[in-house]
Amino acid sequence: MTNTFNLNSLLFGLCICLLSTTPSAQQSDQATLKAIAKAVASEQRPDADIKRDTNRLPEDTLNFFGLRKTMTVVELIPGGGWYTRILAPTLRDQGKLYLAYGTGRVKESVLGDKGFDKVVITAQKSRIYRPEAARNYVIEHPDLGVSNVDMVLTFRNYHNFAADGREAINEAAFRALKPGGIYGVVDHTRRHMEPDTTENRRRIDPVLAIKEIEAAGFEFVDFSDLHYRPSDNLALEVGHETVTGQTDRWTLKFRKPL
Repeated sequence: MTNTFNLNSLLFGLCICLLSTTPSAQQSDQATLKAIAKAVASEQRPDADIKRDTNRLPEDTLNFFGLRKTMTVVELIPGGGWYTRILAPTLRDQGKLYLAYGTGRVKESVLGDKGFDKVVITAQKSRIYRPEAARNYVIEHPDLGVSNVDMVLTFRNYHNFAADGREAINEAAFRALKPGGIYGVVDHTRRHMEPDTTENRRRIDPVLAIKEIEAAGFEFVDFSDLHYRPSDNLALEVGHETVTGQTDRWTLKFRKPL
């Protein structure tokens, strides 16, 4: 039975082959790391957000993706704004943060707070919904409405869509990025090639994700084991009481070719 260790080993092998011809993107600079740390330490962050820091490791994750405080960044499907509360203050003075897809919650819960006035909602014509009796969400009008951005990020959202929805989102990210721009994706790990079951609904195979994102035109740059969790045997749905908040997650970095 394929387990998390084997998935990470497979990713490592893929990465070694690709890195032999693809130079890795740089990590964040010291000024950005200080800005991220300041945002993480902000008193404006809810206690519920802070409690997840040790699991989500935002500073290490954003450093891995190579975030710079001068970048123009699009965060896809920000949910309740967990990462938005870190990205927005980091980018506020010298960069730019756009939010796209499913932004209703964050617009109400975060963007009215002090210091979030420069965040811009884009792709306002987009619509995400799950058809009746469907397993996955679909997206309408996915174009991001911005171009030449430095980075597109999405956290634990890729699994929510069927193949055509994931294809549309990947292609929209590709169009929005400038040449050399970074696409960073984090999601819950599914066993390699495991078919759909009642217990893996919110998990996705990282090898499949690499294949799909490369098909949109991206180069696979690197992966991180920051969110490797050996206690998660990948057998239960991520909301299950024994695994929620401690799921194994893959963390993948892609680049739009120069």
